[in-house]
Order: sequence, then structure tokens, then C-alpha cells
Amino acid sequence: MKKLLPILAVALLAATTGCGNGAASGNTDPAKKTIRIAYQAFPSGDLIVKNQRLLEKSLPDYEITWTKFDSGASINTAFVAKSVDIAAIGSSPVARGLSAPLHIPYQVAFVLDVAGDNEALVARNASGVTSVDGLRGKKIGTSFASTSHYSLLAALDRTGVKESEVTLVDLEPQDIVAAWTRGDLDAAYTWLPALDDLKKDGRVLVSSRDLAAAGKPTLDLGVVSTAFAEAHPEAVDAWRKAEGQALDLIAAEPAKAAAAVGAELNISAADAQRQLSQGVFLRPADLVTDEWLGTEAKVGRLAENLVSAAEFLKSQRKIDAVPDLATVQKAIYVKGLPGALS
Repeated sequence: MKKLLPILAVALLAATTGCGNGAASGNTDPAKKTIRIAYQAFPSGDLIVKNQRLLEKSLPDYEITWTKFDSGASINTAFVAKSVDIAAIGSSPVARGLSAPLHIPYQVAFVLDVAGDNEALVARNASGVTSVDGLRGKKIGTSFASTSHYSLLAALDRTGVKESEVTLVDLEPQDIVAAWTRGDLDAAYTWLPALDDLKKDGRVLVSSRDLAAAGKPTLDLGVVSTAFAEAHPEAVDAWRKAEGQALDLIAAEPAKAAAAVGAELNISAADAQRQLSQGVFLRPADLVTDEWLGTEAKVGRLAENLVSAAEFLKSQRKIDAVPDLATVQKAIYVKGLPGALS
């Protein structure tokens, strides 16, 4: 979901860790195929796919590795280094990744969820802040280049609070919780499960559900390296089907879905079910509509959402240039849709 390293650092990381070509670790031997998946520890169908080994069951001839990342910015860095093939990542870092200067060659192939109350801006009770307008002069923690960072900037912008009027601190979710516990922050914008810790002695000022209603939606997306998709389209199809099965499980058997998510997050099934209820999860059939991915015949409006996010990031001087709509439409992986989800 959910820090954009300096370009030199990215280049160094690519040189030191990027030994693959983005396609199944560069392995050309069909008898030994691999998929490197980046996941994040937020409640989603992606954790169900991991916990239930849905992809491993459908692709027994592939060696599949799951690596945990703390933010979309670090996942973007991994894609630049060609060390990951498939990932769960927020829409804001994807917009950054498709824009200058990164121009990461990956494509959006799935919508994991639409951010709702599972991401929010919380003010510490002791700060006395009761509205976004009251954040002037305050210290706010968030994960830079994440959907939460994007939403925080949008919340400040719509309220008329300038970024220069607050102090933003770049922290990963677990570090936000630690800083919050020490009393170092007045407010923070983050996602579950860290969000729950802040709410124990904090007040929600605005959620991503509120911002979506105001025209600034954020999403958690499934992206795939373009090189990997071209080399292994059947593996991408299997991954999309597995993610679709997870969405169906969330809708039809929430208790079973919560048990799997809870096991991955090391929380109770009851807490996991409550956290899942705060997100907005589509059904597989929704993904192929004009609103989201669309089909090979017509790419959906998700591309416009990403361009809009990039435009906002450009206005905030977070990226160098906004990609045009046609470029972003090419970055929506609709090959085989809708059949690939059935």
C-alpha cells in the first residue's frame, strides 16, 4: 500500500540486487519456474491467497516466494531493481511508478480493495486537535509515497492547510506506532492494523472513505512486471483467479476469510473480521466493468484514476511529470479479461 529513494540510491540498489530481468527471476528453464511476490501486512484478499496457498495449488510447477514489504515506495524500488514480479501496492505509489522519473515497466492487473475506513488521519487526544484545520503547526506522521501520504495531502489541500504549515515525518506504519507511543507525533495518517493502535487514544479526523466521496479515492492494487506478464501470461491468469477466489471468500464466508487474514497478521479472527469490514472489496465481476480494469475491448476508468492521482502529485511537486492517459491505459493489464477471472 501502501520513501521514494533518491535516484542514485535506486540505481545502486538495482546494480547490487537486481540480478533478474523481471521475468520469473530470469530463469529460462521451463522445469524450474519462479514467481517473486511482494506483499504488505494489511487486511486483504492477498493475505488469504498467501495463507491458503491458493497460487501454489494452482501452479505446482512454480517455485513461489512471498516477501513482506512495509510500503509501496520500497516495492517500487524492488521493481526498479528487477527483484520482484508481482506485488500488492497502493494506487498512489503506482501513479508515482508510472510517472517520471521512475517510469517503472509494470502493469495493474487487479484491484485488491478500495480504501475506506481502513486508512485514516488520526489526531492524538492529548494534542487537542479536533479538525484537519487544527493541524497547523503540528507534527504528522505518514509513510511517504504511500496512499496514506496522498490522502493526507488531499485532506490538507481541501481544508486549505498548506503543507508548509505542518511538519510531516516519514515513517513506516510500525514506526508510526512507536513514535505515537513515545508522544512524538500530534497526528498520523496510516492504515490497518497500525491504525487501530492510534485510535485507542486518538480521534479520527478524516478517513479515505470520506476523501473518496470527495473525489480523491485510493486503492490497493495488484501489479505485475511487464516482462513477467509477457513471459508467463498463464501464471498471471492463475494469480488473478486466486485473488478472485479470495474476494469471493471475503463476500461469502467472512469468518473463514478473517481466520486466514488473522493468522497472517497475528491477530484474532474477530479483530481481522472487524478490520476487513472497514475496507471496500469488489467482486471479480466488478473488475471487468468500465469503472475498474475493463476489458481488452475497452480499458476501464482505473487509468483515469491513476492519471488524476499523478496530476495531484505533480501539483504537490512529488513527481516530475504526469503520464498521458494513453500511456497509463497501456499499463492496465486486461489481457484475457473477463475470461481470465472465471
